[in-house]
Amino acid sequence: MDCFYIITNKLKDKDYTITNQIRHYIESHGRKCYVSEKDGEGHIIPGTVPEDVECGLVLGGDGTLIRAVRDLGERSLPLLGINLGTLGYLADVELKGYESALDRLFEGTPEVEERMMLEGVFRNTRRDIAMNDIVLAREGKVRIISFNIYVNGTLLNTYQADGVILSTPTGSTGYNLSAGGPVVEPTAQIILITPICSHALNTSSIVLSADDVLEIEICEGRYGRQEQVSLCFDGAEQTTLVTGERVTIRKARQTARLIKLSRESFMKTMRKKMKGN
Repeated sequence: MDCFYIITNKLKDKDYTITNQIRHYIESHGRKCYVSEKDGEGHIIPGTVPEDVECGLVLGGDGTLIRAVRDLGERSLPLLGINLGTLGYLADVELKGYESALDRLFEGTPEVEERMMLEGVFRNTRRDIAMNDIVLAREGKVRIISFNIYVNGTLLNTYQADGVILSTPTGSTGYNLSAGGPVVEPTAQIILITPICSHALNTSSIVLSADDVLEIEICEGRYGRQEQVSLCFDGAEQTTLVTGERVTIRKARQTARLIKLSRESFMKTMRKKMKGN
């Protein structure tokens, strides 16, 4: 690879010391390097990614990498996470190993792991994508909400719960795991449904095919009360839905493309990074 694009979490590298260090290392080896241009909210400015870029280097934690995937959208660059965070579950390289990682990228094209994503459509035309999960959760007062969940047009179940998580395999180790859902091998092609604090006994997660199409309907509350629910994509973009509204969720057309340099298995990585959490 000959052209790189650095995406930096400014909270982790405030003065760009690490960013400039990595940029200098790349350029000193005769390669090109750009640093991402961001707006006031820390998002990559659309249309500013040079056409000759072959690889994105994401400096930060898991949240930085997920945001980069969302910001790049259809551009779908292969990304290498360099961990400046704490857990760094998605990052393939620790900061101390960045030079050897770059040397391997200079030598040729690395293995790229494809991760499925989810697309949510609501209010007929509004849509967004998620690498980890799409979450619907109650707003306001502490009370349960009723959700109807349809799969391919057929009612699967009605949940009374604080909310529901629709997770990708990548997101299975995030909110889904905290809510009692299963851990899934990240390159699998499935959709997980995990209720949040469901008001029922023996309410387990449900695993569906990535080809299934889901609809989540917000039901009315007691005595015909209109409910308000937060719809959130990857913990970032948030919209309020009300009783009677639906969101349609399916496998997204685009994928997250993560560069894999480590030879460690998924299970070993999970055991090492999750043991204290």
